[in-house]
Amino acid sequence: MDHAADAQRTDLMTITRFVLNEQSKHKQSRGDFTILLNHIVLGCKFVCSSVSKAGLAKVLGLAGQTNVQGEDQKKLDVLSNEVFVKALVSSGRTCILVSEENEDPIFVEPSQRGKYIVVFDPLDGSSNIDCGVSIGTIFGIYLVKDQNNPTLDDILQSGNSILAAGYCMYGSSCTFVLSTGNGVNGFTLDPCLGEFILTHPNIKIPKKGKVYSVNEGNAKNWDEPTAKYVQNCKYPQDGSPSKSLRYIGSMVADIHRTLLYGGIFMYPADKKSPSGKLRILYEVFPMSYLMEQAGGQAFTGKQRALDLVPEKVHDRSPIFLGSYDDVEQIKALYAAAAEAEASNGPTENDIA
Repeated sequence: MDHAADAQRTDLMTITRFVLNEQSKHKQSRGDFTILLNHIVLGCKFVCSSVSKAGLAKVLGLAGQTNVQGEDQKKLDVLSNEVFVKALVSSGRTCILVSEENEDPIFVEPSQRGKYIVVFDPLDGSSNIDCGVSIGTIFGIYLVKDQNNPTLDDILQSGNSILAAGYCMYGSSCTFVLSTGNGVNGFTLDPCLGEFILTHPNIKIPKKGKVYSVNEGNAKNWDEPTAKYVQNCKYPQDGSPSKSLRYIGSMVADIHRTLLYGGIFMYPADKKSPSGKLRILYEVFPMSYLMEQAGGQAFTGKQRALDLVPEKVHDRSPIFLGSYDDVEQIKALYAAAAEAEASNGPTENDIA
């Protein structure tokens, strides 16, 4: 990278300019999506500012209540959720909002209603707030079938219906990663300009990576395919180098690293969480969409992640996300396990 040349650049591709360029490719577009995205970006800027001065503003720590998941809410969780709900409603382009922090979907008043559904986790990784680890916002956007009569069925669609998805990571820099179905692009916030600038155009995940990312504290509860895969990461049987373990515990940060450097991120089902831990609508689907758009894969242990159809708003799923070849290996292990189980036939317990 020529930093000297970059310092002299004045023709900057901001996220607003980028989205307007994409909009111009669709002659029938009225700019509704652009307006919605601008409101999401504004919410991210607000949260980024709040995160950076959280200690000074005394918004660290618990808010004294729990969310629908039974997790203690941080003060920043509450603030971030309020910011995004208000930003999305005021855009006039949304009809249903689904947040990790709200038990029920929010149906927008008819006078402010638009045609989009937005699902989001306002502050992913919030348990890391107090120790300064990167956290982030995850979102996905869908189209409602009938904006005059939005229903719960509009929300419970497969991931194949997603129009756009992205995340904003609040770390050493504020990075906004977005896909509208034409690849993945990354933007970094310039605090002097107050604008997100295109810094990572057309992100493509390496076909194979050198890193695996998983919480090994859950290893005693893993199923056989996951345990075998991690064992092979440490002690490869083909003579290849061992993979390095990198686990931050903030999904946005772990996925961002995986997208840029390759490898695999895993949050499998286990004995403690047989249905998985991560929420389908606003964690699994957006990240799976981004990963596939970047040339990677997303797998649940049974099927392609985007083929899932959630039955409830806060349903969970296991997930394996990452480089194409790495996910192929875990898919092969699950296929072999399923074949072995089928060939063994039903057990006495199954018959009973």
